[in-house]
Amino acid sequence: MGMAKTTKSKRKPSAAFMKPVQPDDLLAKVVGGTPLPRTELTKKLWAYIRKHGLQDKKQRTLINADESLQAVFNGKKQVSMFEMTKLVSGHLK
Repeated sequence: MGMAKTTKSKRKPSAAFMKPVQPDDLLAKVVGGTPLPRTELTKKLWAYIRKHGLQDKKQRTLINADESLQAVFNGKKQVSMFEMTKLVSGHLK
């Protein structure tokens, strides 16, 4: 019973967060072209970053962009995690 209450109070932001978003063509190269919730988008983005070893070795908060990510990051070769979130949001329809 207690769980139902928690779900109810957190419902609004969670619903918006879970609403599928559509990646544009540039972002689709990284996370795929199907609409997906932001949470999944973030997971796929990180999976891609890890798979390609794009997290900076010295400064873990920095992402080194490969060709596909550079397109998403507006041509930047390196962005911080926070900047990445902002730039990725710009590629959602």
